[in-house]
Amino acid sequence: MARRPRPKVVTLTDAAAAQVRELMTEKGVGFLRVGVKNAGCAGMEYTMDFAADVNPMDETVEQDGARVMIAPMAQMFLFGTEIDYETAL
Repeated sequence: MARRPRPKVVTLTDAAAAQVRELMTEKGVGFLRVGVKNAGCAGMEYTMDFAADVNPMDETVEQDGARVMIAPMAQMFLFGTEIDYETAL
């Protein structure tokens, strides 16, 4: 019996994937790393940073050439999330 593929923690829109690819090239890094941290009584705050290497505990999502690592603590908060990118005032 064949195993079903594991669902991705997050997905990216075409605009988000293009922006991540552009930033990866511009910064000379391999991954965008997404995490969460405590934000006082308001709950959790999302963090984004660039990483050159894979953290073995992170979940790696690759989509359309964009590579995103999800920190272990953030996975349960982000499961099923779609990351988008837009510019506006």
